Amino acid sequence: MKLNELSPGAGAKKARKRVGRGMGSGLGKTGGRGHKGLKSRSGGTVKASFEGGQMPIQRRVPKYGFTSRVSLVTQEVPLGALNGLSEEVINLDVLKASGLIRKNTRYAKIMLSGAIGRQITVTGAGVRVSKGAREAISAAGGKVDVE
Repeated sequence: MKLNELSPGAGAKKARKRVGRGMGSGLGKTGGRGHKGLKSRSGGTVKASFEGGQMPIQRRVPKYGFTSRVSLVTQEVPLGALNGLSEEVINLDVLKASGLIRKNTRYAKIMLSGAIGRQITVTGAGVRVSKGAREAISAAGGKVDVE
C-alpha cells in the first residue's frame, strides 16, 4: 500500500450542498430557504433561546443558589488513604506528589474515613483536618500542626 493509493471509505465523504446553481439541482432560486421570513434573509438567524415571543425558559425559571469558586480548588482526602504514604510529614506538596489530590488543588481537608495505623504529622498551610480525623491522628500517636 502506498500513500497515493489511500482513499476514504465509501460514504465517508459527502458532497457539499451547492445552492443557487439552477432549478435542476433542487436548490435553485431560493436556495432551499423557502419564501420570505427571517431565516430566508442573509444574516437572518433566530437565537437559540428565542421561543417565538413566549417568555424564554431562562427567564421563566427562578434563579437561586451560589457555587463558591474556592470549591473548584479544594479536595477532601480520606484518612485511610494516608496509610499508603511513606512520608512521616504530610503537607500539600506530599499529597500532590502521591496523586491523592489534583495538581491545581490549593486546599485539602483530611476527613475521618478509614483508620490511620501509624504516626504522622500533618502540617502546612492549605491543609485542614476535620475534628474526627484530628482525634484519630492524635490517638495513633501523631500530631496535627495546622492553623
